[in-house]
Amino acid sequence: MSETMKAVRLHEFGGPNVLRYEDAPRPKIGSGEVLVRVHAAGVNPPDLYLRDGYRALPPEWRPNPVFPLIIGTDVSGVVEAVADDVTDFAIGNEVYAMIRFPKDLMKGSDAYAEYVRVAATELAHKPASIDHDCAAGAPMSLLTAWQFLIELGHDAPNPFQDLPHVPVPLAGRTVVVNGAGGGVGHVLVQLAKSQGAIVVAVASSKNEALMREFGVARFIDYTKVQVEQVVHDADLVIDAVGGENMERLLGVLKPGGALFLVNPLGFSGHDAARKRGIIVSSTQVRSNNRQLTEAGRLLNDGTIRVVLDSAYPLSEAARAHERASKGSIQGKIVLTVT
Repeated sequence: MSETMKAVRLHEFGGPNVLRYEDAPRPKIGSGEVLVRVHAAGVNPPDLYLRDGYRALPPEWRPNPVFPLIIGTDVSGVVEAVADDVTDFAIGNEVYAMIRFPKDLMKGSDAYAEYVRVAATELAHKPASIDHDCAAGAPMSLLTAWQFLIELGHDAPNPFQDLPHVPVPLAGRTVVVNGAGGGVGHVLVQLAKSQGAIVVAVASSKNEALMREFGVARFIDYTKVQVEQVVHDADLVIDAVGGENMERLLGVLKPGGALFLVNPLGFSGHDAARKRGIIVSSTQVRSNNRQLTEAGRLLNDGTIRVVLDSAYPLSEAARAHERASKGSIQGKIVLTVT
């Protein structure tokens, strides 16, 4: 077996042009680990943030990594080797995972490569009915949706608030998903619907047909009308957009409702929420193979499907990041490894 592989590495922070497709050392596994031959890797917002050096964060929070590093967290592939103490996986198994997140949030989790080492505790068997591209697009989005809506699944401190995030009942409740067409949003829509929620999807007009396929009760084109102007009685709003003026979403909720923020940075409506008895909550997604296995059953039976916006060869990761930076993404972007 060769000691090298192809990978996309950073030697400096910057725009998509700093992503370099080149030879890199093939990883060696240790106790409790599995070597995965990557067939596809997902592209997620943290990949872009790390590539850029997390410049949006205060200087004291920014990473101080040792270059070169390999970014990316989501993979689907085939087991190439297993450590002697690993019993749940065997050579040839098809698997998928979100790797070392958020543990390696600031230094890269090595997914943009031909091979990656993965802790067996983070790895799950790939749903048999979906291909590697769709499986690679699933882990971060699926686990985010699961941990916000179904079960947190860990007791790690919450970086965004003092208390753990607690999901709320969904069956029969009106749930508004803002940013319903995006990588996390389209999974949130389907997962909420699978739990019996009455789902209102907010996205641009190009997503309407897809949302109708998912069976949403109502679709709102935000380019024509703001959701807070037409919905005022929701039980839960989950915002997958972030950015400025998230406070306006409080007007969509009935008193005693809940507002879940996938990216809460910049939200300033806590006082207004308290006055109306509205819970505002967030959490940071964490790797969890048990949840990936459980949620994977919904991928396998078609209850949830991963929509692919586009796919690029691993060697064209810079183009994939350029596409991601342009926005208006429907579903997920993936890198294919041949």
